[in-house]
Amino acid sequence: MVVSMDVSVLFFAAPAIAADLLPTATQQLWIFDVYGFILAGLLLTMGAVGDRIGRRRLLMIGSVGFALSSLFAAYAQSAETLILARGILGIAGSTLMPSTLALVRTMFQDPAQRTKAMAIWSAVMAGGVTVGPIIGGLLLNSFSWGSVFLINIPAMVLLLIIAPFLLPESRSTAKVKVDVFSSTLALAAILPVTYGVKTLAEDGWAILPAALLAAGLLIGILFVRRQLTISNPLLDIRALMERRTGGSILVNFIATFTLMASSLINTQFLQSVLGYSPFVASLWSVAPSVVVGAAAPIAGKLSQIYGRPRVMAGGFLLSAVGFGVLTQVRLEGFSPLTVLLVGAALVAAGIVSVMTLVTDYVVGVAPADRAGAVGGLIETSNELGGAFGIALLGCVLAAIYRHAVTPFLPSGLAPDAAQAAGQTIAGASAAALHLPADAAAQIMKASREAFITAMHATCLISAVILLLATAVTLGMLREQKKAVHTAA
Repeated sequence: MVVSMDVSVLFFAAPAIAADLLPTATQQLWIFDVYGFILAGLLLTMGAVGDRIGRRRLLMIGSVGFALSSLFAAYAQSAETLILARGILGIAGSTLMPSTLALVRTMFQDPAQRTKAMAIWSAVMAGGVTVGPIIGGLLLNSFSWGSVFLINIPAMVLLLIIAPFLLPESRSTAKVKVDVFSSTLALAAILPVTYGVKTLAEDGWAILPAALLAAGLLIGILFVRRQLTISNPLLDIRALMERRTGGSILVNFIATFTLMASSLINTQFLQSVLGYSPFVASLWSVAPSVVVGAAAPIAGKLSQIYGRPRVMAGGFLLSAVGFGVLTQVRLEGFSPLTVLLVGAALVAAGIVSVMTLVTDYVVGVAPADRAGAVGGLIETSNELGGAFGIALLGCVLAAIYRHAVTPFLPSGLAPDAAQAAGQTIAGASAAALHLPADAAAQIMKASREAFITAMHATCLISAVILLLATAVTLGMLREQKKAVHTAA
């Protein structure tokens, strides 16, 4: 819950961070998603470590690291320091997520109990995303943005106290050596590829980001070759090549890719376009949870009748419709808040339905000895999908915003103010605070209109991706219904 909460809390802190640390658009995206990329790069390794040394032990070690890195992030004095702190937080978080899934897998051997436990697990993770904005809004109303990290510490201390009494220790009976080199290759592939894509999207063609992108892809090929040749791979490439297993992971990746981008867009719209305070914006952001809360159990019941592939495809279609609704948000005309909430509810309900069915299927058929590694695989697709969603769709949003806002900024602005307003809408809000009323009003009008233009384009791209995901789901996961019933 805390790990998922940590992402949504940060969205509402973006304006305060922008005003205090003055990050560029690229730095702001790194602040959001370096956590997810580091997390994704280490989840498989930490899942295997938990299988070897004990899942409860790894969970407790990670709790200490998560608390300390949260303290570091809370008192960061520059954008670069905050990015570093978020990266360290990702290392600690990578120990927590696969441990929880593996413990659920090993504690509940009965398939019916395990399915119920997985539903609770999914609901709590979704609850973290829901509760995060409310807690963040309350904290930001009275304290600095660093407080959204400090809230992690008491939760980790509580976990350290109660885990030895409530959680049984479990580990794999097979003493498999953890492949540290493969983990290093994974990180060495993910980070330069991400930097290259984001920098090229932000600044256009340049030799350094292009070279880093090429180097990351080359290292990625070496990673895949190693997994195919060693006896105990970190990532079972051959299993992923099986149509239904690989298809399930791909579907999960696409789901989180679009969901996190939607969250980023919606929180910025509520605060920077509609002008709500962090607390008021957080309350409106959780309004769609009434619909989302019912999505997972309904999807589970429908899957028993129509099969998982059809219900997942229906979830993607519902989310695509939601993004279509978001393209109709306007500052003038019918209530933009109402349109935003309806669209956000449809997007989240469809995606949550897909993710719940994927997680239950993959964890349910996993061997108990590999529960940690399989849990890591699912969470890797979750975190990579979310991080790439923020990175790539966030770059699209930033690039279109910058192109749309620049011609309409008032002349005679100081270079710092012009740069901040031209990078992000949060930067425009921060710059407007130090300008005369007329110039401030002109900047805010231009930035809001530019953001809505960028928002519409990004939502349209997301809708197209989800329509393609519908076809992928029906194509790659066909006949899954029979396999799932057999496993159950």
